[in-house]
Amino acid sequence: MPFGCVTLGDKKDYNQPSEVTDRYDLGQVIKTEEFCEIFRAKEKTTGKLYTCKKFLKRDGRKVRKAAKNEIIILKMVKHPNILQLVDVYITRKEYFIFLELATGREVFDWILDQGYYSERDTSNVIRQVLEAVAYLHSLKIVHRNLKLENLVYYNRLKNSKIVISDFHLAKLENGLIKEPCGTPEYLAPEVVGRQRYGRPVDCWAIGVIMYILLSGNPPFYEEADEDDYENHDKNLFRKILAGDYEFDPPYWDDISQAAKELVTRLMEVEQDQRITAEEAISHEWISGNAASDKNIKDGVCAQIEKNFARAKWKKAVRVTTLMKRLRAPEQTETAPAPATATAAATAAAATDTAAPATPGTPPAATCNGDGAATAAAATAEAPGEQTG
Repeated sequence: MPFGCVTLGDKKDYNQPSEVTDRYDLGQVIKTEEFCEIFRAKEKTTGKLYTCKKFLKRDGRKVRKAAKNEIIILKMVKHPNILQLVDVYITRKEYFIFLELATGREVFDWILDQGYYSERDTSNVIRQVLEAVAYLHSLKIVHRNLKLENLVYYNRLKNSKIVISDFHLAKLENGLIKEPCGTPEYLAPEVVGRQRYGRPVDCWAIGVIMYILLSGNPPFYEEADEDDYENHDKNLFRKILAGDYEFDPPYWDDISQAAKELVTRLMEVEQDQRITAEEAISHEWISGNAASDKNIKDGVCAQIEKNFARAKWKKAVRVTTLMKRLRAPEQTETAPAPATATAAATAAAATDTAAPATPGTPPAATCNGDGAATAAAATAEAPGEQTG
């Protein structure tokens, strides 16, 4: 049944499980994410391969909400740099979402395999992300979870395009949003500070991605003892709130001034002064000739391997704990609302009581309230190609 025939919430329109298996062969699970399992699916009549995301309704209201949210958003979008929705089946027990299959590598892996890597290569990646995000923002959609793990090459051809995946946290901006949502290291100051926010959070995240791709380092990084979770988290938030990052030598010595200027505008602490995706596309580093051709691969790769070797950027970071810290003042009746963003982070950190996650678990994105998702115990990713 084409996905257009399924009406969300209409109990009379449930698909039968046989409708899925009659049309598709589902292989083994290739990855487990926070709310779903991901399969490689083969359409029986054509032999075409797709990605299938299966959400189990019995796993709770938030899982059901995440599935519905992803379906609603993906039905709205059609862009060459966004993985497209192919089919949807809703049975009494499951949601099946079929997407295009991306067979290329993650951006990190692509960089490490290159013999030559320059600002122009980064500019090409960021341009495609900006074009997709500008399109989403024109529809008043906020992705809310842009990060390197959600960017993948569509195929393994030399000139493959970049595609954005994972829309279960995306949200229509009908007025400003308040609930904390996203992956901690990519969070914008207004999210950390529990302020109302909107589309500018995506531009901040693109700035973080650009910073990493040009230097191999995250802009906000805390060198606290790995067992000192509380101070690590508190200091990470303080740095984000203050916009406390630098273009440290020697990593940025060979990077153009135009690149630094665009990062600065994308990572502007004040959201109403931050450059938009549409404006960033017109920046000279994206649309002009300001991106340098100089080979920066050795420096970038050395830092990528140093900073991200441990399961890609400290997957032991406890997202559940981090998000509870952000939400703590909201959930405590006796705690007054913080007057400033810094006070919000400090108060939140002081009230956290969540137990640390097991080291090695990935920082799954989280959300609260009507944002479709919430923190859950994330399962480490199984090896395999990146999919929807």
